Amino acid sequence: MKRMLGFALFCFSLGMLVMIVLHNRFFGLILMLACMAAGYYIYCCDD
Repeated sequence: MKRMLGFALFCFSLGMLVMIVLHNRFFGLILMLACMAAGYYIYCCDD
């Protein structure tokens, strides 16, 4: 559980760093939606 929480925090901080560098809210929104869709597909689908 600690490793999964650490990985989630690492990904969260990496995402914040990317948003600081981008300065574009539209591209950030598209990137966020794509990551949410990919995460849903990876963790919730039974394919």
